[in-house]
Amino acid sequence: MDGKKFEYKGEEALKELDRLTLKADEVQEKLLKEIITRNGETEYLNKYLRGSKDVSTFRNLVPVIGYSGIKPYIQRIANGEDSSLISGHTIVEMLCSSGTSNGEPKLMPSIAEDLDRRTFLYNLTMPVVNQYIPGLDKGKAMYLNFVKAEMSTSCGLPARSVLTSYYKSKHFRGRARNIPFHDYTSPDQAILCEDSTQSMYCQLLAGLVFRHQILRLGAVFASALLRTVSFLEKNWVKLCNDIRKGKLDASITDPECQLAMSSIVSQPNPGLATEIEEICGGSSWKGILCRLWPKAKYIEAVVTGSMAQYVPSLEYYSDKKLPLCSLMYASTESFFGINLNPLDDPSEVSFTLLPNMCYYEFIPLGESSWSLDEEMEVPSSKLVDLLQVKLGCYYEIVITTFAGLCRYRIGDVLKCTGFYNKAPQFKFICRRNVALSLDNDKTSEEDLHKSITAAKKLLDPHNAILLEYTSFADTSSVPGHYVLYWEVVHVKSKILHASLAQVLEECCIAVEEELDYTYRRCRSHDKAIGPLEIRLVKTGTFESLMDFCISQGGSINQYKTPRCINSKALLKMLEINVKGRFFSPRDPIWIP
Repeated sequence: MDGKKFEYKGEEALKELDRLTLKADEVQEKLLKEIITRNGETEYLNKYLRGSKDVSTFRNLVPVIGYSGIKPYIQRIANGEDSSLISGHTIVEMLCSSGTSNGEPKLMPSIAEDLDRRTFLYNLTMPVVNQYIPGLDKGKAMYLNFVKAEMSTSCGLPARSVLTSYYKSKHFRGRARNIPFHDYTSPDQAILCEDSTQSMYCQLLAGLVFRHQILRLGAVFASALLRTVSFLEKNWVKLCNDIRKGKLDASITDPECQLAMSSIVSQPNPGLATEIEEICGGSSWKGILCRLWPKAKYIEAVVTGSMAQYVPSLEYYSDKKLPLCSLMYASTESFFGINLNPLDDPSEVSFTLLPNMCYYEFIPLGESSWSLDEEMEVPSSKLVDLLQVKLGCYYEIVITTFAGLCRYRIGDVLKCTGFYNKAPQFKFICRRNVALSLDNDKTSEEDLHKSITAAKKLLDPHNAILLEYTSFADTSSVPGHYVLYWEVVHVKSKILHASLAQVLEECCIAVEEELDYTYRRCRSHDKAIGPLEIRLVKTGTFESLMDFCISQGGSINQYKTPRCINSKALLKMLEINVKGRFFSPRDPIWIP
């Protein structure tokens, strides 16, 4: 696949989109046959196929698996064994999933042509958007993109996030800036700087310098864009000084960033600096994005799934004047689909799955079975293929890739909302078993329970017991943070107030230390998540919570305290009963 083929030829791109979706069944069947032909003799597949290249044999005999089913093979390759354990092509890198396994990132195999597939999908987005918002090729785009620090497996294979892989590839760095839709404000050197503070500073500075030419704003995730706004709020004075003097601030010490920015901030521009100062120094930051970038026509960011919680904040900073567009559906394991109606309300966004990305199958779900356990055995007979899904039904997606994932459950729950030609369209509902998420972190109820179980032992020496708890992801400030509501009872005498504060702060950091690798990285290294907070509530609060839920039609026999709360009514009940707030006193330990 030529990933760059349709990067700016809009009509050709749209014709290819139609061709793929009109023949979705043929494309899927051909793709599965090709995967079996390439990978059928690998150690993993051959133990099921035993030399057969037949599609029906694959469907009947190859099991549906979670990460534990493929992890031993991935680990062997990471330790230096040959890629032929799972793939007929050389595995060139391991991609670190934002999901976790035993506290460490999941490693996903990737082959060279995977970058072509990702680039192909990226390059379809702008021709689609340009149908609804024309003229986007007449100006610049300010996209805030960031890389994460790389690791290596024991045999030297790069281990990095899928976005870091893409930004460091020739597909991204080889872009010609004069090609329509590719005129970005951020220099590659600033994007590739692993110091997130310097990277953000330089990218924002470039965006401010070109403020009158920018037609679109964006970041991959809504959370990253809001972090950028928060960073701007703290640093706009310094940024304006750079523009006024035509000289980069001394805090930017990365040589590549210095070199790249020297041509952008090359001479004093006091007029521009004054414009920005008057906007940022105003009484309110409501609509700040529209005022700083007055020609911007939309904001691009993932605002579906767990990112939906950031929509109100983005609407505040844009004064609801800029559409919020989620353009792609993708994961570390594979890229999947595209939003063909980019101006849809974030709550209504659906993605058309492209049949050339990977081979799709689906586990039918009822609304009560979204928490289907990853390790639960799923019979092959239960799966349906891409063209067998039904409108209005819920499914868990299962994929097979050229890189060696076979009938792999990625954990996403989707709802079929329609069809584009023969290709089904899906709304992302949730990530299986995820209770809390603010950035790349995905904390399940089980992970939360284990962490709190470990932390509450700190109450024992003080004759105190954690009676009940719940949680929510607080995004009212940037960065967002986890909040735990705790109801604590005292068996004997109460803890002195000073001691109570210290104990609960210790409980906060103890919870964080027990949470997974990705959470700790986001907290300590990326600064994408703020300190965890415990809000102590009055005695009887959770009993009142139960009474309220039952009064709303719940069953007293089936009631369970929700471990994650999104209901405004329930949060209000909890808040009016808060009698103390305690935060983690330091960052949790994070070792790259």
